[in-house]
Amino acid sequence: MRPDAVRRVLDAELIAARERRGGEAPRVLDVGGGSGVLAVPLAVEGCAVTVVEPSPNALATLHRRAQEAGVADRITAVQGDSDALDQLVAPAAADLVLAHGLLEVVDDPKATVAALVGVVAPGGALSVLVANRFAAVLHRAISGRLVDARKLLDDPAGVLGGAGEALLRRFDTESLRALLADTDLAVELIQGQGVVSDLVTGSVLEVSAGAPDALAELELAAAVTPALRDIATRLHAIARR
Repeated sequence: MRPDAVRRVLDAELIAARERRGGEAPRVLDVGGGSGVLAVPLAVEGCAVTVVEPSPNALATLHRRAQEAGVADRITAVQGDSDALDQLVAPAAADLVLAHGLLEVVDDPKATVAALVGVVAPGGALSVLVANRFAAVLHRAISGRLVDARKLLDDPAGVLGGAGEALLRRFDTESLRALLADTDLAVELIQGQGVVSDLVTGSVLEVSAGAPDALAELELAAAVTPALRDIATRLHAIARR
């Protein structure tokens, strides 16, 4: 399938950053970047990427992936937590800061966002990707987990609790917007990821050769349609300095 709405926005950010830097490599900071799922492809495309990640195992996998892709010289790995970001990364050091799948698991999302804002360069952007509470409600209801669906709906943080719950919180559009608006960055975009693509089965895509492209186009349109965006599996925001 074609690049989704999130990647399309990130690609545009990187093009703009390269232009601001007079053709030099955009500087990307991936906080909680894990094993390099985002970092390695971005480095392959010519970005200078720093990954801040607390897990040494994840960083070892990142190093291996970077070597295999031939971009080890473009990736800097830093072991550490997001709450110590000001001690790990220089202020205003990145043209694009990624916090994908991060705010759901940190102890204090407000403090984390403040730290993220501090490392965004002038003209740069913060990209946040979070789990959507309302999507979690719908997905559990569809799968027959009706009690869990109601718990997620009733809990403003969208948390079930219990041993099987990996996330400390989920967001909706308004709570995400409010969190980012309480900074000196301007929220430019909130869109969805996985609006319809996460609901379509593989058998649907096998109906015709054009089905994958049709789904990709539908997903891009749905991502910015408010009523559909608000039930996307994940919510993506861009906030600019």
